[in-house]
Amino acid sequence: METTETKLIETAKRYLKSTYGEDTVSMDVKTNTVKSGTGEMNVDCTVSVDGSRSNWNKTFFFKNGEVVRMTYRMR
Repeated sequence: METTETKLIETAKRYLKSTYGEDTVSMDVKTNTVKSGTGEMNVDCTVSVDGSRSNWNKTFFFKNGEVVRMTYRMR
């Protein structure tokens, strides 16, 4: 099962929306070690909540093509 980076980005955006209520303004992939749906993808992103924007570096941890956890720090 090969997962394209575009699909991973869309999965990460859905995770942010459903888990944190964040709308993704932009997302730039820095590193991506996801193979066959499992691994890590590190991004710089800008998110918006109720019109208030913030900039973050986030690492999404994937298993079987789904986000299982995430770490983050403000940038």
